Amino acid sequence: MQNFNGMTLIAKKMKPTLNIICCMLLLLMLTACDKNFEKINTDPTQLSQGTIKFEYVFTSAQLDANGNPDGYANGIFQSNLAYASTMMQHLSSTNPAWYGDKYIYNANYNGVYWTTFYSTGIKNVIDVIENTRDKPEKANLYNIARILKVWYFQQMTDLYGDIPYSEAGLGFSKGITNPRYDTQEAIYADLLNELQDAASKLNPDDAANTLGSADLFYEGNTDKWKKFAYSEMLRIAMRMSKVAPDKASDWAKKAVAGGVMQSNDDNALTPHEDQSTRPVSNPVGLELHSREPNGYRLSLTFVNFLKTNNDPRLRYIGTVIEDPTNTDDLGNDDPDAQLGQPNGYDRTEGAKDISNAPNWPGDQNMYSVVNRTTFSRESAPTFILTYAETALLQAEAAQRGWITGSAATFYNNGVHAAIMQLNQTGANISDGDASNYVSAHPLVSATALQQINEQYWVATFSDWLETWANWRRSGFPVLTPVNYQGNSTNGTIPRRFVYPLDEASVNPANYSTAAGRITGGDKLTSRVWWDKE
Repeated sequence: MQNFNGMTLIAKKMKPTLNIICCMLLLLMLTACDKNFEKINTDPTQLSQGTIKFEYVFTSAQLDANGNPDGYANGIFQSNLAYASTMMQHLSSTNPAWYGDKYIYNANYNGVYWTTFYSTGIKNVIDVIENTRDKPEKANLYNIARILKVWYFQQMTDLYGDIPYSEAGLGFSKGITNPRYDTQEAIYADLLNELQDAASKLNPDDAANTLGSADLFYEGNTDKWKKFAYSEMLRIAMRMSKVAPDKASDWAKKAVAGGVMQSNDDNALTPHEDQSTRPVSNPVGLELHSREPNGYRLSLTFVNFLKTNNDPRLRYIGTVIEDPTNTDDLGNDDPDAQLGQPNGYDRTEGAKDISNAPNWPGDQNMYSVVNRTTFSRESAPTFILTYAETALLQAEAAQRGWITGSAATFYNNGVHAAIMQLNQTGANISDGDASNYVSAHPLVSATALQQINEQYWVATFSDWLETWANWRRSGFPVLTPVNYQGNSTNGTIPRRFVYPLDEASVNPANYSTAAGRITGGDKLTSRVWWDKE
């Protein structure tokens, strides 16, 4: 482990990972190659032959959730980084392969999350559920796997809309190799019910029924998994704030009553090792530091927001490096030195060449990249779900009158936690710095929804698929789109991913039915169910 400030927690959580990594890699080889549902929906009992333990299948599913099942981070690079991070103007790129910067459709990039996660993480978590369903001695594993499955399917449906859900993974038990696409509305209803039921059945008193070190998030702590479940319930509830406000209100109340996260100690994060191409590396850190060190810069929009608000996170998010390809150089993290690159430019020597951008500094390397002591490290943790996000969503729910409590208090707690959670990445922010920032930026009722969701935008840095989802729901922050020549959206920020091309041939009838339900068609500009104008 590298010795960074604030890494005590990560080092402590990393120990059980080292003990089981060989098992996880074996499972990854067994489960990461399938691409289509016909192969995904195979006999789940086959994986139980020999000495395979389903606790370690669950471990594999947790690692898969980070987007690096093959060790090359393609799923996270093509969806989270190349698209979402630039569309949300946290990052900017002049590299044509970062398609989200200019809203250009690429079939492989749009489909990678689907093909990767249905064939790895979702497959693995369904295998766990199917093989522990009727085993009382595995009840906690069964219900924790159900909770993780909810997280996976929310990710998937938020990206694409209607997707295979109720029939996914039923090839062996029911012979369904061409699953239907459930509507997102129906999926959301079932996800909420699953969370409520699974959380209620976790048993902290069953000492023998635990995942222990096989659980990378919480080492089998059922109390923390309950908080995860109810925090995920709140996230799903708030996603429905525009399309189904009554249901959103009801489920937000249930989530808070059930018991959501209370501090950064409850954060669901995956520890990682600095192992280059191995699946245990942080995929974001792997790409930003080793694979694409010169492919991106911090966005002008994001840097300016942090600077304008004198945000103490800026020095731990950005650094200026004379030559980003020198991966040993940590650069200059002085906040005054940070400079964001505008989105929507290239290096083609035409009108949109970055050298023609307003206030061009004279050298692209004067623009900031992501700090290499925090997020841009292979051993940085991946945040799956956090207390900061949860508290900010509580602030919005309280502001809307859906739950009791002070919106300002929830907001202050959320912003404070979002700042302090950077210490879990290797930063060294003091509690005083966080408290001073909160005091200087009080919640104002007239602009509360904007403030809350702007802070959510900052808090989800590195989890850009979540950033994008909350932006589509809330409309904040207000981002100025780019209108690059030849873009695929007529100069508007994309609202969803397009289904993979091979779905039309592999599962044609169900694909056609689902695509036919989409207002505007299967396009980047169409909206998922909860994304109401």
